[in-house]
Amino acid sequence: MSEISATTETSPATHWSVSGLLDLFEVVADGPDRFVGATGLAGGDERQVVEGTQLVAQAIMAAAQRFADKSIRSVHAVFARAVLVGPPAEYAIDVVSEGRSTAAAVISVLQNGKRCATITVLADVPSADIITHHLPRPDVTAPAEANPCAMPMAGREVRLVDVVDVNSPDEVGPPELYAWLHYDPIPARDDLAKALIAYFTGHLGISTTMRAHAGIGTSQSHVTVSTAPMTVTVSFHEQVRWDGWLLYSHESTQVGAGMSYVRGTVHTEEGELIASFAQDGLIRPLRTSDNTIAEHSRL
Repeated sequence: MSEISATTETSPATHWSVSGLLDLFEVVADGPDRFVGATGLAGGDERQVVEGTQLVAQAIMAAAQRFADKSIRSVHAVFARAVLVGPPAEYAIDVVSEGRSTAAAVISVLQNGKRCATITVLADVPSADIITHHLPRPDVTAPAEANPCAMPMAGREVRLVDVVDVNSPDEVGPPELYAWLHYDPIPARDDLAKALIAYFTGHLGISTTMRAHAGIGTSQSHVTVSTAPMTVTVSFHEQVRWDGWLLYSHESTQVGAGMSYVRGTVHTEEGELIASFAQDGLIRPLRTSDNTIAEHSRL
């Protein structure tokens, strides 16, 4: 469940595409309150660890099927054990409550019979506004003037504001990152749209934290530094619809004692706030014992 860096999604050999990713998010019922999802493609360097936010996306799809009369409002994931490319991921739904207007469940993500993550889901039936406000979109460089980012995926374009190489230990600035994303196709279904929004929320958190510290960057992840998103929380603000570009804004408010905290927002290009998110990330020295593990298998 690694941060996007030089070790994941950077080789055309992986053949990732937005259409393929949306297909990958789909899960299949496998009994009462149980679903199964494919784990996808290995990284171009044979890295075998599945992105944690891919599990979140599949959990959103499972919960949307289970609570078909409601809208997924928030998810909170804790990643305890790596899920590897290969055997399917299993999603066991423990319904905590299910009423007319809200529902809650805890989803256990298993692989080979071992629980790897838990994802708490809140669903509801949206109502009319009594009051309303939202955080304005940051006034940053437009997509056309932002810097292309090497995260190859057919149908997806990523552009970074004021950052050339997000993985470099030499690019130093405030612990903030602004990423413009453009997807083709943009899903029309509510569950797929939310799954796609959630997928990118864990990708740049650790890079955001490292940006404020000279001499360290995500190019060192799994080589000299142990990094991994440990939790991801996403809240969706109805309606989750967009055309054109999305702006993912990241701010690292704290790092220390081996963990970092990042909060963020997702705005449309027109300025509508459609989601908020947060991440706890692990940033620690690589243990001596980890040197005996193949690089592409390290957390």
